[in-house]
Amino acid sequence: MPNESDRELDALSVLDQRALTGFYWRLALLATIGGFLFGYDTANIGAALNFIPYRLGDFALGYLVAGTSVGAAAGALLAGPLTDRFGRKSLLIADAGIYMAGAVLAAVSWHEWVLLIARTLVGLAIGADSAIATAYIAEYAPQDRRGALSMLQQWMITVGILVSYLVALVILTTMPDKAYDLDWRLIFGLGALPAAIGFALRTRMPESPRWLLEKSRYRDVQRALNRLGIHVTMNQVERSAELAAEQQRRDAGKQQVSPWSAGVKRALVMVCVFFIFQQISGINVPLYYGPRILAPLFEASDSVLDSAIAGVQVTVIMSAVNVAATYFAFRYIDRLGRRKLSMSGFAGMAVSALVAASGLAIFAGTAEIVVVMIGLNLFISFFAIGVGGTGWLIQGESFPTAVRGRAAAVAAAVNWLANFAVVQAFPVWQRAIGLAWVFACFAALCLFAIAFIGRFLPETKRLSVDEIVDVYERKALR
Repeated sequence: MPNESDRELDALSVLDQRALTGFYWRLALLATIGGFLFGYDTANIGAALNFIPYRLGDFALGYLVAGTSVGAAAGALLAGPLTDRFGRKSLLIADAGIYMAGAVLAAVSWHEWVLLIARTLVGLAIGADSAIATAYIAEYAPQDRRGALSMLQQWMITVGILVSYLVALVILTTMPDKAYDLDWRLIFGLGALPAAIGFALRTRMPESPRWLLEKSRYRDVQRALNRLGIHVTMNQVERSAELAAEQQRRDAGKQQVSPWSAGVKRALVMVCVFFIFQQISGINVPLYYGPRILAPLFEASDSVLDSAIAGVQVTVIMSAVNVAATYFAFRYIDRLGRRKLSMSGFAGMAVSALVAASGLAIFAGTAEIVVVMIGLNLFISFFAIGVGGTGWLIQGESFPTAVRGRAAAVAAAVNWLANFAVVQAFPVWQRAIGLAWVFACFAALCLFAIAFIGRFLPETKRLSVDEIVDVYERKALR
């Protein structure tokens, strides 16, 4: 790319206006390998759950499914200050190593408590990655394509979920006699392979230029930008540092203040509440518990294995729909914006949840299966298009560089705690009021989410990450 005049553009302005290249997509793919593992390691429990030979009470069952969420909340909180201190790249590499350890331990577990510990360990890596990946992408992405690049995180999650169920389907159908012995261990253990690939490839990623600038490592900023195909002079890099300092002085009224300003706190509340609605609206119930809740609809055979495989098969269909629908989020997030897409997504989820609930409550036999499958697939589609990726996008773009890691970590921890609450409560909730009424509750929560977004969430499409920080600061002063 031709050099810009030192007087015209500082280094970060060149970065924000850079045309999107194939290297940017490859770099985003490396950053979101953790998203794939996130999807794989949080969904494989749905396929393996029916075959784990341990005696599991309601608490152990809920924790086995949701234990990764507890570890994820802790991992996110730990990763926040560490990534702000040591950088985005080093933590992303460490995450992949933790994934490997957790996957292997789950595969060789000899007691239910060992398996629960392994799931918690995997959760630590999931949480750390969820706190870092989109923040890393937001710090190098061109401002007019940041949404599409950040959506890759959600797409990789959906691919991981789909691959997890496909792996389970192949294993269970080729070795049905080992379902309660070897099969479920393989389903868990194979997650170590993509983790090893991620560990190796992430060592080749450049560090975030914005984080390096925050640490006054100007020569490293220049090198990182060179890796991104942007050739700037040291004067341009230093000009970026001067502009950042001037902005801080303006925000502080010529005084030095904590980076946790009123605007940052407002942004954090907005992202956290969005994440809470993202989780409590129920998306992970069909994805985590899919084979378990759908198997009874396919009980034409007396075989538990056959019913479970049928449940996995239909969950594969839902997971494929999830992957395909996320494509539309890529196309429209930077065109329609965060508000319109997320409000439309929640509206579609509300209607779809009611369709699924009516199928469960009113119909029977083939009609029940058809209506429930239509409702669940639409539910997942609307989530994928408007809700799933939008949450991770605003998490990465809404905070200043100085506290982006810590703020994104707090938001990710809230996300995972909300995930844990819903998934842990689901078995008891379903037993108390029935699956149909559970989905009716999800529909109501989607309506509350629409009201929140319409009232409080600002539109941030086509703004640089620095301009987004200003938007929240201005709203905090009103």
